[in-house]
Amino acid sequence: MVEKYKFLSNSFSMIVNRLAQSITAFVLTAAIARSLGAEALGQYLLGYSYYFIFVGIASQGLKTLFTRELSRDPQKTPVYLISGTWLQLIFSLLSYGVLVIVVFLLPYSSKTSTVCYIMGLTIIPFALSNITEAIFQAKEKMHLIAIATVPVYILRLIIMIWAIQLKYGIEYLGAILCFSETLILVIEWVFITQLVKIEWQIDGNFVWHTIKNARTFFAIEALAVVAGRIQILILSLLGSELLVGLFGGITQLLQPFTIIANSLTLAMFPKFSKAVDQGRDKQRQNTENIIEILLIMAFPLFIGLLFFGKDLLIFLYNSSFGQANLALSLSAASLVFLPFIRSLSYLLVANGFEIINLREVVITTTLGSLGGVALVSQYHLLGAALMTLLMTIIGFSQYIYFTYTRLFSLNLWRIMRRPLIITIVMLPVFILLQKISLDFIFTLTIATCAYGLFVSYLGIRAFGGFRFLWRKVLRNQ
Repeated sequence: MVEKYKFLSNSFSMIVNRLAQSITAFVLTAAIARSLGAEALGQYLLGYSYYFIFVGIASQGLKTLFTRELSRDPQKTPVYLISGTWLQLIFSLLSYGVLVIVVFLLPYSSKTSTVCYIMGLTIIPFALSNITEAIFQAKEKMHLIAIATVPVYILRLIIMIWAIQLKYGIEYLGAILCFSETLILVIEWVFITQLVKIEWQIDGNFVWHTIKNARTFFAIEALAVVAGRIQILILSLLGSELLVGLFGGITQLLQPFTIIANSLTLAMFPKFSKAVDQGRDKQRQNTENIIEILLIMAFPLFIGLLFFGKDLLIFLYNSSFGQANLALSLSAASLVFLPFIRSLSYLLVANGFEIINLREVVITTTLGSLGGVALVSQYHLLGAALMTLLMTIIGFSQYIYFTYTRLFSLNLWRIMRRPLIITIVMLPVFILLQKISLDFIFTLTIATCAYGLFVSYLGIRAFGGFRFLWRKVLRNQ
């Protein structure tokens, strides 16, 4: 019971954190698109993409490694905190230097380059905060992450929108982003000092041992973040900031689900790691459960975007984004495969097969990039969407293959039965709403409520039905 409560608490905390990040980013994207236009949005997203890529290269490898190791051996937390932070600082400084060189050598305008330089400074505070967050995750105190980040995300959004209304440039938004991540780092260190007995010394042996062990993780995360943003980079070089803005608007619509998927699988990562010693059946059960939960959200969302994607783009941004409807539908198809990719990647790492993740990322990024150059140069925005779907299918195929050959097979019917039922039941609702052509707010509200009712009903049935729950309530009273 305690384990279930802890998982729910950590999942909720991570979802709140990620959703706050996603919602604020989404609102900011819409505000930039409405007030400054798609080209300015493209500049912001391009600068953010370079920051995201290089901060991922500098920090995500250590975060994943530290979370896994501290989940197994929490006594070494003080060493990981101080020595790991020092190592992370060195990596983040080097990463920012490489970012500056890369942007300087590419044929961007001076304003776009300046935006990239300023936003790139955020690498340093964000990378350092990843160390503290790895400790919070390993100790399964993820609510501290939400407490430190969510208020700052909201405050940052308010200040950024105020700056947009005052007609400040995109470079000022980059400076606000950097300052806000520094504030989050300070707050998390206040929390960490209450949780960990700090030993102010650097362990040289630990540093070299960590560099050696983290090589695979660094390679995985470096290629993964590049793969996640490669469409925007190719669009910026073969297209324009305008196309980057349109494609960024599409990806932003899919971000909420991506963040929920990342949050749930990240919350499950310590459980995956502990289940390694409990046998394959326990691991299979955990894996199938988390994939099923994510598919219950993914299937109806994909179908809903097929029906109302264009209306959503116009409603949130402006009429010029309506031309991206087909690209949105193609990109949304990747949601069907994402639950498998996220869950199986963490499962393999928990079992010590991170080298498989590295192979997957190398193959997916290489094939996807080669195909992406051809697709984007030929079809532009649609090419970027096709590239997204292509890379997702390539990654999905590899994770399924390696899970089946190295660990165990999955009961796909058990995983997909309830998600398919909910999707089939929602389909008449979508058809009816499209035919009666209500105001989009009403359409969205009705569809969301119908989905919530269907999911609640299936959930109650899964727990034994209404009578069983009613008896439980009476018994508790």
